[in-house]
Amino acid sequence: MQNLQFESSWEHAIALKDRELITNIFQNSSTEDGQSIRLEPIWEAMNYKGEVLITVLIHNFSNTGLTFQNQKFTYIEKETIIAEHIFTVPQLIIKPKTSMPWTFIFPTESLEMKEIRGNGKLKMETNSP
Repeated sequence: MQNLQFESSWEHAIALKDRELITNIFQNSSTEDGQSIRLEPIWEAMNYKGEVLITVLIHNFSNTGLTFQNQKFTYIEKETIIAEHIFTVPQLIIKPKTSMPWTFIFPTESLEMKEIRGNGKLKMETNSP
């Protein structure tokens, strides 16, 4: 059975309405597509520094833990690449059969476009053996 978990910094800081939104997204998620890892969009924003913040619910449907070491992510809106960046997030460990929200912050130098429109997708590059 899949569990919803919040990273400790989120656990203490997340607003009730945001927690409810994420819980609702989690409860309406399915595993029918057979993917072991899925990134479900929650929201996207641009901060005052011009960085793009992409918040997703990371579903780890696999039987092994998930970490992010030198992992390439691409944010795409309507087939257009908005940003690409390689992330290492040592504090983010997603247990097996667990879903967790996370915000990936794309620095300004990683942006292909200087504005976002929303409704995009975050793609994680799969590492082939």
